[in-house]
Amino acid sequence: MSQQSAPSGKPDSRGFFGAYGGQYVPEAVKTRLDELAGAFDAALNDASFQRELEYLFVHYTGRPSPVFHCANLSRMLGGARIWLKREDLNHLGAHKINNTLGQCLLARRMGKKRVIAETGAGQHGVATAAGAALMGLECTICMGEVDIERQHLNVIRMEMLGARVLPAKSGQRTLKEAVDEALAVWIDDPEMFYVLGSAVGPHPYPYMVRHFQSVIGREARAQMLEELGRLPDACLACVGGGSNAIGLFAGFLDDTDVRLVGVEPGGRGTAYGEHAASLCLGEPGVLHGFNSYMIKNAQGEAGEVYSISAGLDYPSVGPEHAQLKDMGRAEYVSVTDREALDAFFALSRHEGVIPALESSHALAQAIKMAPSMSADKVLLVSLSGRGDKDVAQVAELMRKENA
Repeated sequence: MSQQSAPSGKPDSRGFFGAYGGQYVPEAVKTRLDELAGAFDAALNDASFQRELEYLFVHYTGRPSPVFHCANLSRMLGGARIWLKREDLNHLGAHKINNTLGQCLLARRMGKKRVIAETGAGQHGVATAAGAALMGLECTICMGEVDIERQHLNVIRMEMLGARVLPAKSGQRTLKEAVDEALAVWIDDPEMFYVLGSAVGPHPYPYMVRHFQSVIGREARAQMLEELGRLPDACLACVGGGSNAIGLFAGFLDDTDVRLVGVEPGGRGTAYGEHAASLCLGEPGVLHGFNSYMIKNAQGEAGEVYSISAGLDYPSVGPEHAQLKDMGRAEYVSVTDREALDAFFALSRHEGVIPALESSHALAQAIKMAPSMSADKVLLVSLSGRGDKDVAQVAELMRKENA
């Protein structure tokens, strides 16, 4: 694909977004993935499936989520106006419910009785547990031991919703290991449906997750035209696996005057093991059945990563983001823990909105960009989740800083 070509958002028949994506899996797993791809395509062509999902978006999730002008923050910074796409106002507090409703609805359509999912920050686990409860499905959630400790509130919520939480105890005991654990359980149980939480994994998962999350971008584009009579100059979203970002970007891919800015976790610095900036500091490689940019160790395998945000510390990224980077259609930057924390407090104290630490990364980049832009420019930030889950973690950081 040439540098000037616009992406379609749909992979080719083998599941590739340009050079990225695909299915790097054993034949037995490929058979199950192909069954899933066929079921998903059939659901897309079934008006009743689409109607039920739309009904749930409106009456269960509370969509459309609004856009909001951060007038106080924008005035304080000077320069461009900052707007938010308020995915934090969704049922359960994050964008994750968009995807889990779609996948759990598909699981029920396929006759599955059990679902499994991985989770980092816990929001995908909570959303999967809720979707499973709604659809009458048994639910298992895999979560790294480190993340269980720093996101204990979400563990309690998952269990309240009827899910069983399995701790991942190997490696760094975070999101990658949770994925490893979930895949192992899923592979051993042909009657189980894997509700993957981000736009990663082997085909059809990146395309399927993108489709369910694209409601963010479709709504945002129409809302900005209604509110301002124009499109934003740039759309910004945090990128771990990249589902909220690809959902927002999907609405603006053909609007080439709109910059697409993905913001990765820069952690404590650029040294190995101190960040999780796969697109900024990684290289192409295969992980969890798909090809994309990834952080590698000296042996060329998935390397150690770190982020203050439990939902961003994954050593790879969705394959469509890799394609958009290589094409030059989207740009990817990183912000540090400190910058994300400063943005967390800026939004809380100037707008009365407490953002998730993940979302704070995107907001931090907007805060950096706005002062150097003219007052007629507009930045739209995906506020992918609210910060309830992070209150205890941030309080502990504040305690240590003030000690």
